[in-house]
Amino acid sequence: MRLPRGLVVSCQARADNPLHGPQFMGAMALAARDGGAVGIRANGPADIAAGKAAGLPVIGIHKVFSEQYPVYITPDFAAAEAIVAAGAEVVALDCTERPRDGEPPAVLIRRIRDELGAEVFADISTLREGLAAADWGAHYVATTLSGYTEATEPKPEEPDLRLLEALARKLAVPVVAEGRYNSPELVRQGFEAGAHAVVVGTMITNPREITRAFVKQGVPA
Repeated sequence: MRLPRGLVVSCQARADNPLHGPQFMGAMALAARDGGAVGIRANGPADIAAGKAAGLPVIGIHKVFSEQYPVYITPDFAAAEAIVAAGAEVVALDCTERPRDGEPPAVLIRRIRDELGAEVFADISTLREGLAAADWGAHYVATTLSGYTEATEPKPEEPDLRLLEALARKLAVPVVAEGRYNSPELVRQGFEAGAHAVVVGTMITNPREITRAFVKQGVPA
């Protein structure tokens, strides 16, 4: 197992974000390391390569968007191959039941393990999806997509601790908490609910959204 128990920081910035680009994401990875993170999550070969400088395990994803299909997190083998070549030791992919333009998760998990020699991090939204991903050979199962699929809408404001607890009770593989863990207290609750690791993104690495939250909640109208 390459991912230790602890906090993982998601170092991502969309193209419209002032911090978009490998230079900034590499710096974010270094800051996360110095703050005590045990790993990072990064998107795309360039950002993954930059994040490797921090010396932490990298959970790599490759977002490939499609107008026809909702699945965009590492949807096919080519996407996985590119991020492993960039240095990702762990490949995260959408393992929901939604339609996709690529290999089904069972095939992708097997190919990533056997052909690329990488660990597989299954992003799921329901208990059934998590159990299936573990049966297919995923090394980690994460609650990343709970609240972001039709099966789990509308999106709640709080993390899905019930799903986390159910997965932790039923699975032998490490369960990772991800999705709306936006305070230290919620991170602590994630570990208490059985998480091996907790992933935090926006509230650590997105100053624009943090600023918006302060303005919305703290500045008088």
